[in-house]
Amino acid sequence: QVQLVESGGGLVQFGGSLRLSCAASGFTFGNYAMNWYRQAPGKEREWVAGISTVGRTTNYADSVKDRFTISRDNAKNTVYLQMNSLKSEDTAEYVCNAILGPDQDYWGQGTQVTVSP
Repeated sequence: QVQLVESGGGLVQFGGSLRLSCAASGFTFGNYAMNWYRQAPGKEREWVAGISTVGRTTNYADSVKDRFTISRDNAKNTVYLQMNSLKSEDTAEYVCNAILGPDQDYWGQGTQVTVSP
């Protein structure tokens, strides 16, 4: 059974930092790219960052480029999102995603990030 469990969210002040984690199980983690998405109240889900199987390739949404860093530890079956210089518009629920094949799209339960002014 595929499971993605996020942690590390919370309340942080403007300009602060947080590190999110997503622990994966139920599949061969190192064989799949991973993504982070976020969804703010009243808005559509937005892709934030993606990382290739061994972490050589990373991609970011323009809104987070140069502030967020995605990484992974395949020995720990975990993907991370380091978030620096946080802004109020980063307030959202952050969700981990794995696409294991056609119609095999898995999501975690999410972790809330709230940036206070």
